[in-house]
Amino acid sequence: AGRFSARLENQEDQLPELKQFTIMSENLTLKREIGLTSAISLVAGTMIGSGIFMSPEWVLHNIGSPGGSLIIWAACGLVVIFGALSYAELGILIKESGGDYIYILRTFGSLPAFLFAFSSIIVVRPAGVAAVSLSFAEYALVPFYSGCSPPQVMIKCIAISCILFLTLVNCLSVRLAMSMMNIFTAAKLLALLVIAVGGLVLLAQGQTHSFQDAFQNTNMEAGAIGIAFYQGLWSFDGWNVLNSVTEEVKRPDVTLPRALMIAIPLVACFFLLVNVSYFAAMTSVEFLTSGAIAITWGNKVLGNWVWLMSLAVALSCFGSVNGTFFCGSRVCYIAAREGHMVRSVNILFFPLYLWIDYLINHFHPLFDYFYVPIIIPIIFLMISIYLVLTPIIDQPQLEFFYVILFIFSGIIFYFPLVHYKYCPACLRKLTIYMQLLMEVGRIPDCISETF
Repeated sequence: AGRFSARLENQEDQLPELKQFTIMSENLTLKREIGLTSAISLVAGTMIGSGIFMSPEWVLHNIGSPGGSLIIWAACGLVVIFGALSYAELGILIKESGGDYIYILRTFGSLPAFLFAFSSIIVVRPAGVAAVSLSFAEYALVPFYSGCSPPQVMIKCIAISCILFLTLVNCLSVRLAMSMMNIFTAAKLLALLVIAVGGLVLLAQGQTHSFQDAFQNTNMEAGAIGIAFYQGLWSFDGWNVLNSVTEEVKRPDVTLPRALMIAIPLVACFFLLVNVSYFAAMTSVEFLTSGAIAITWGNKVLGNWVWLMSLAVALSCFGSVNGTFFCGSRVCYIAAREGHMVRSVNILFFPLYLWIDYLINHFHPLFDYFYVPIIIPIIFLMISIYLVLTPIIDQPQLEFFYVILFIFSGIIFYFPLVHYKYCPACLRKLTIYMQLLMEVGRIPDCISETF
């Protein structure tokens, strides 16, 4: 520690080690290691989290009927497919990682992009990771606490361990993280297949009680439909993660649209079949009073093998957190590269062999453009506006104001740190310290350096 502290007291031109890092980082880029299979696995694995095992109860609660619930799930899948088509074209036209952030930056400018990155990195992604990690911990412990709830301290410790472990994995290797994603995605798809087949067997045995008068008590209020959509779309969250890692996708012109058009319809079909299976096994009353839909389904269909459902939910949550880590870190990195975050996160790891040589891989896309009919983005935009405004107008809550206030509070940091480029000395020292300690190279910023 003393050695590093002494180095920090000197100027950059007196640090030969740092100079070597800087020279090499000029040609350092993200490696393209994500092929079609891994891309499909990343999208599907991130989408299949805790939502499909929890959200169906709340979709039914808001829409009121099994038939209406299934229509909501089908509509959610269609909306996500429209969004994926739009994002596929964006990903090919703007071949940069960062997803939503980079598209906002290139379209609307610096301030809106900074506000998005600020809210996403500070609250949205960490809160999502924490929530799904807690779900993983709870379902992982359920088989060991039969008849009672696991202790909250144990749940939180397991969740923290999950976050730390996946942080380490994603720091060590992209290939290791993607290999884990492939394995867990296969396990999750197998679990959904078991539930879907179980439902088809129940239907073949005549358990169609939930589908008699399937649309009775359907709630047609605009606000209720909007909230039901929110609950359903929560299960589809992660459909756009591939655009966050565009610079790491092999042949993105081909891989991006193919991966999205394979993974998303596949997951949407599974989600619909899983909901049919839930309704085949349970009445609407049982559906609404069940604290854990998948566990209730397992008790009715699998009997003593119900623990498999707890394992399936835990694996789904674990894989989803891994996908969120993998893609979320790229948003933070790209924001730092654009000068919107501290420079100390704008770094890439150097393996030892890079001191000898570094090969830059080029690729030749099979075709230059992937066009989507303009009506599809328009429909997607109109639905998005409806989903944002309807709950606010129909069921206004003070929490909406707090969210808006937090987002715009980023302006307080934007003007001094980004617009006027004020750089505290401590942040400059932090960047140098991180480079020396972790042997990493900082990528030159795309705009004038700020932090």
